[in-house]
Amino acid sequence: MATYRVTTLVAAPPERVFAFWTDLDRFQEWIGGVTSVTDRVGSIDQAGSGYTVWFGRMASPTEILEVERPRHIRTRFGNAILKGESDVRFASEDGGTRIHQEFVTRGFISALVGRIFAMGSYRGSFQGELETFRKLVERETLEP
Repeated sequence: MATYRVTTLVAAPPERVFAFWTDLDRFQEWIGGVTSVTDRVGSIDQAGSGYTVWFGRMASPTEILEVERPRHIRTRFGNAILKGESDVRFASEDGGTRIHQEFVTRGFISALVGRIFAMGSYRGSFQGELETFRKLVERETLEP
């Protein structure tokens, strides 16, 4: 197991940030490689709900383990390349929302792949995706 942490400050209130974060139809806009989200079961606001994120032909089934709108969401995800848990907390800070995301990978291959995604802030990295998300939310929050 390996643990990776990323954070950013979004100039938008927690309710808006959480709503964007949990909008499955918009994952393609900020998560690198996502081609679709299918197999939606239950509500994003309920533990035990789930969905499948597709990266081309590779599926990543995801289960919601805990959720407290608009403060917290924890999921379990996985495929042959990257599997583990994501724990995301949304906290009010300086008139915006501080996002703290923690990835805990399971397995040797996932630890290696996670390490690659954790290094730097390039577009497909954990930090890069978080910054893409921040820019998306801020742009749409500022638009009339």
